[in-house]
Amino acid sequence: MVELAKLFLGRGFAVIIAVPTPPASTADVAASSAPAVARIAAANPSISFHNLPPPDYPEPDPDGFQQLLDVIRLTVPILLTFLRSLPPVAAVVLDLFCVDALDAAAAVGVPAYFYFTSSAGVLAAFLHLPHYFATTEGDLKDMGKALLHFPGVPPIPASDMPHNVLDRADVIGASLVYHYRRMPEARGMLINTYEWLEAKAVTALGDGACVPDRPTPPVYCIGPLIVKGEDAAKGERHACLAWLDAQPERSVVFVSFGSLGAVSAEQLKEIARGLENSGHRFLWVVRSPPPEDPAKFSLPRSEPDLGALLPEKFLERTRERGMVVTSWAPQVEVLRHAATAAFVTHCGWNSILEAVTAGVPMLCWPQYAEQRLNKVLVVDGMQLGVVMDGYDEELVKAEEVEKKVRLVMDSDEGKKLRGRLAMAKEMAAEALADGGPSCTAFSDFLDDLQRSK
Repeated sequence: MVELAKLFLGRGFAVIIAVPTPPASTADVAASSAPAVARIAAANPSISFHNLPPPDYPEPDPDGFQQLLDVIRLTVPILLTFLRSLPPVAAVVLDLFCVDALDAAAAVGVPAYFYFTSSAGVLAAFLHLPHYFATTEGDLKDMGKALLHFPGVPPIPASDMPHNVLDRADVIGASLVYHYRRMPEARGMLINTYEWLEAKAVTALGDGACVPDRPTPPVYCIGPLIVKGEDAAKGERHACLAWLDAQPERSVVFVSFGSLGAVSAEQLKEIARGLENSGHRFLWVVRSPPPEDPAKFSLPRSEPDLGALLPEKFLERTRERGMVVTSWAPQVEVLRHAATAAFVTHCGWNSILEAVTAGVPMLCWPQYAEQRLNKVLVVDGMQLGVVMDGYDEELVKAEEVEKKVRLVMDSDEGKKLRGRLAMAKEMAAEALADGGPSCTAFSDFLDDLQRSK
């Protein structure tokens, strides 16, 4: 949302980001979100941040994600009061999970748009789900790897859909489908992608094929919008970048599972053995294994004990060609470094865009949310990566890690991947240039906004 706000600022708009405040009854969520919001606000003084008062929520749902949905829904009347207190507002731009805020925007007569921060392919699949469920029977969870054929995207194994929508009886799944059903009520949808990268999905969305039973609003591909790391913004340089400086060009495999991604201690040992046996240089971000309680998945974790988590003497044996950092690395800067040659990724959309704009092939290892669906798009649609087989099983074996690293780094297939990524990188830069497709799409969106007055 901050990166989108910067586009508005560049076109002369003032921007307020309204942030729901979790009530005290959701102490874990409140504790984890407040510092992040404060940090982002402090780093972006040209944007106004308004913390909406917390809603009444005396009996929180035990599921953390349902808490999130409940808090946002209960905040809508508070948002409406805030909108009524402002001078005339040009538009309200909503996140996917804020569909009920469409009602607040309608109540004050302000056009509402969605900003979808994942891929056009994921949006195409999500918008089609209500129609799919209304015209079929049975649960996706019973279909195994049977293929789903949705407009604009490659065939999707049913098991690669987000886990909450696999069972029609899942309460959160039903809530998500409700969100997807309401999204077309908006005046338009902004997407953090560029048309060249996802041409088939963008065409299907524009033609209305994804929502066959009612009109689909216009879609505007305005990306790729990339968030710069905090260290880069402050002019500081992480130690791993100095290590990369000393490595040959296109020689390093970067392994990172994102800000929330984590794997078991047993899986860490398999990754270590695979990287060691591949013979290639690597930069690996290791985080502490996930907690047993899923509700605490997003909370801060302790620093990992590398001596206990990694194979005995692994760090000693690989110190000449590998670097392990704990918890975090400046991913954008690492991917854009000349030494980086491949990226083992959890397939979060931000990470995919960062890899594409850096021209780095991906080894896809999805973990949660829509990441398996992103994997299908990257491997089968864009053909910009390969899959780590076993991602949907208990363990990805060391042999698979070694095999796929060697494939991307050493084989003709890896060479072809790098060629496609070079083109994707070039097209991303063209999309964002003055007069480029994404720049023009944002102008088209602003023209529509003017027509709505």
